[in-house]
Amino acid sequence: MLLKNAPEFRSSEVTPREKFLNRRNLIFGGLAAAGLLYEARKKLPPIGTPGIAFAANKLPSRPGSFPAVNETVTPKQKAITYNNFYEFGTDKRDPADHAGSLHTRPWTVTLEGLCNNPKTVGIDDLLRYRPLEDRTYRFRCVEAWSMVIPWVGYSLAELIKFAQPKAQAKYVEFISFFDPKQESDAPGMIQWPYREGLRMDEAMHPLTLLTFGSYGETLENQQGAPVRIIVPWKYGFKSAKSVTRIRFVAEEPATTWDTLSPSEYGFYSNVNPQRDEPRWSQAHERRIDTSLLPHTVPTLPFNGYAEQVAGLYKGMDLIKNY
Repeated sequence: MLLKNAPEFRSSEVTPREKFLNRRNLIFGGLAAAGLLYEARKKLPPIGTPGIAFAANKLPSRPGSFPAVNETVTPKQKAITYNNFYEFGTDKRDPADHAGSLHTRPWTVTLEGLCNNPKTVGIDDLLRYRPLEDRTYRFRCVEAWSMVIPWVGYSLAELIKFAQPKAQAKYVEFISFFDPKQESDAPGMIQWPYREGLRMDEAMHPLTLLTFGSYGETLENQQGAPVRIIVPWKYGFKSAKSVTRIRFVAEEPATTWDTLSPSEYGFYSNVNPQRDEPRWSQAHERRIDTSLLPHTVPTLPFNGYAEQVAGLYKGMDLIKNY
């Protein structure tokens, strides 16, 4: 259902900049005040108080609407130093070493394609649009390693409703930022910018997160700052990083890895222990947590979110539709 009377991202509704004492508190002081205004209208519990001074990288948030994963959370230092972000190199440590060149301010996200409310929105207005939630999700990589990470954001469905997609929009395409001057370590085998996509019902599922932070703080550059998508029941490459454009389209969009290696990276890419990759099994995964020694755990269908999302794929052959 399309959102009726969708609020506009008007600059007049944003807390004036001159009310803040310094640059460090500019973004998040405004976030707290605007968030309280929204909560007052919707009778939501408060997430902050006007005038609270937040550190530059802190994100005020409230508990998420889904139960937290009852597993050991991956230490932040491990989560931000073992990443896939090919724009900054192909080794797992490359993003942490090279992503400092990524400029995350100013930043905009453009809503375009088959929608009734196309608009280019600034990152700070996106932050203020809905109260932020803490959501601890399993994060599973197609290379058979996994983490448990506390993300911060709100359901992507909220932004999709704002865009008011047309009836013929069946898919949502995500296009990531790319600038060769900032991402000089990107391999030439990939056609940039990075592209991903979801079926509309997948994108609208409340688990799909428009993500601005982790561990209570803004995203590190190597995690896909300043805004990314998290789809916890799919392999990690489906969760597009550093998003600059969200397009609503009628046909299944071509995605980066499915185009590069279709035998390995299908469009759906749901976590499935019964469908192995050509180069390795998916039945188990190496969990990155507080343990000193590597250890494996069984891979769960849909990464443990089958109860919430299996109905999206009723009647589909998940071996063929990988």
